[in-house]
Amino acid sequence: MQPEPGPSSPCSRASLPNGVCHCLGQRLQGTMGCEPAEGDDTPVTELVDGEVGAPSQPDRPHIARKQDSLRKNRPAFPWFGLDIGGTLVKLAYFEPKDITAEEEEEEVESLRSIRHYLTSNVAYGSTGVRDVHLEMRDLCLSGRLGTLHCIRFPTADMPRFLAMGRDKRFSSLHTALCATGGGAYKFEQDFRQMADLKLRKLDELDCLIRGLLYIESVGFNGAAECYYFADASDPECCHKEPCNLSDPYPLLLVNIGSGVSILAVYSPDNYKRVTGTSLGGGTFLGLCCLLTGCDSFEEALRLAEHGDSTRVDKLVRDIYGGDYDRFGLPGSTVASSFGHMMCKERRSEIRPEDLARATLITITNNIGSIARMCALNETGCGTSSRMRQGSSPLLREPPDGGWGWMVVAACFVLMVCTRAVTRCEAR
Repeated sequence: MQPEPGPSSPCSRASLPNGVCHCLGQRLQGTMGCEPAEGDDTPVTELVDGEVGAPSQPDRPHIARKQDSLRKNRPAFPWFGLDIGGTLVKLAYFEPKDITAEEEEEEVESLRSIRHYLTSNVAYGSTGVRDVHLEMRDLCLSGRLGTLHCIRFPTADMPRFLAMGRDKRFSSLHTALCATGGGAYKFEQDFRQMADLKLRKLDELDCLIRGLLYIESVGFNGAAECYYFADASDPECCHKEPCNLSDPYPLLLVNIGSGVSILAVYSPDNYKRVTGTSLGGGTFLGLCCLLTGCDSFEEALRLAEHGDSTRVDKLVRDIYGGDYDRFGLPGSTVASSFGHMMCKERRSEIRPEDLARATLITITNNIGSIARMCALNETGCGTSSRMRQGSSPLLREPPDGGWGWMVVAACFVLMVCTRAVTRCEAR
């Protein structure tokens, strides 16, 4: 077994919060860790508190005991986490990069087959995708250095995934998988019957919050993962700024998946679900499929990128001939989503790209309005609030003297909103 890394190792760069392997956040919302196979009493993966490395006052016996304990309590590979959503399944796979020659020699064929299959492909069948741009490199989990891979596929393809797990003999390596999301309940019997696996279910909102804080603590390949938009109301000056979450509370967390949940978070362990809306990423995709004939989320986003929503939506200037100065409404404000579509002549001139863009604007404007009202209701309006001003350009509702509302995770913003559910729920 390779010795634990010392202070100069990449593993000592960040403090990893306890239980973080139980969630992988805005990026995946998912969980990390697997139950051991029969006869192995190794507990589910759990990260140690604090820095991984030597203490400030050298204590070699203590370090040796800690390293030995970590090795004994570390579950066998492979390490997976699943977030089974209503539209997409997000899978986190940790690929160790510090495998010793001894470990490689002892590696069983089924484990080698799984690792090779997942890391040597970027597409799995016709619908599975490994998002290379989302992988987290030089990441330390439970004292092992490696790469975290993000894989997704439609929830409708779950039977194929289970068949692959059966064919790769995954149950010979582990008897259970850690999973979150509604599908962890919906497909529990399918995992047992088709793949001989049980699911260790974890609450998705607990995982969401812990995952967000974890991603913020380790960063994304050396860069900040969480950001806000400065000068959001000015298209020419709008730009991203890193968001410091070292002391973020209270914060409003808007989780956009198939539907939307809005959480008021007061500490890592103290939060409540304020409200939600059924108009989310699933609504965007469903309407785009109906209106444009597209067949996938990616296709819907490509259409929206090249569309002009003003050909579909009725704006304030279409009603007033300009701005509505009394209430400070610019002429570019949407007065009626899809308002032009009541006109037969307008309908005959419309393009699929315009319909996709208008659908995206409709969904994101609705989420932004609800989130802002929740923020005002939960914490009050004023500069004393510690929530930052700013929002995504497609979730834009400029703040009124105090603050607007906050979207905190980059993967969340781009995956659900501007690519329109998470770069695993939007990047």
